[in-house]
Amino acid sequence: MFTSGFLLFPNVTQLDLMGPLQVLYRLPGSTCHVAAASMDPVPTDCGVAITPTTTFDDCPQLDLLCVPGGYGTADALSDPATMTFVRNQAKGATYLTSVCTGAFVLGAAGLLKGKKATTHWAYHDALKLVGAKPTKGRVVRDGNVITGGGVTAGIDFALTVASEIAGPAVAQGIQLALEYAPAPPFGAEAGDPEHAAPPIRDTLSDRFGTRREVFEAKVRQAFTAG
Repeated sequence: MFTSGFLLFPNVTQLDLMGPLQVLYRLPGSTCHVAAASMDPVPTDCGVAITPTTTFDDCPQLDLLCVPGGYGTADALSDPATMTFVRNQAKGATYLTSVCTGAFVLGAAGLLKGKKATTHWAYHDALKLVGAKPTKGRVVRDGNVITGGGVTAGIDFALTVASEIAGPAVAQGIQLALEYAPAPPFGAEAGDPEHAAPPIRDTLSDRFGTRREVFEAKVRQAFTAG
């Protein structure tokens, strides 16, 4: 039996959570939990709510803890109940994982100090604020810590874990069942800031700019408090 758990907080990015959940749920003998402060439905950053399967208090010890990201990350990493849950689960988990800006929750919990890690490209170098070593890659591993880049990289990290736990054949079967063979209409390079068209990249960078200033201030505060 392999038990995975996904942290759920208001304004999470739904795909950050659902992408790896779809993969890990299909592992043979797998049990998955979605844990939140209460059993009330939690709104995501696209307006759709997710209903938890367990509360922080009732969640069993997890083999794998996954922290997704999203616009609500800044508030999550400064929430005492959320951070207590992450720190307590980290003591017994075999894998500590994150998707996108969820890495900063791990970082604020003191779990990325001296570790190689990745996150969404717009926040990548800010990982230094939590003592991590920013490392480019869709999936970055350092010991038992596995971090995924932005949003869709959560599927990649989950397939990486599935292969390690159940073997490449099982992981490839899961990938085939999900028909995960990305062929975006604008080419893979459009999803990479180093190769995307400069006007598009600059527009997005400006959009993230103000939001990032507020985010970094909250990261510093949470990391110092932790």
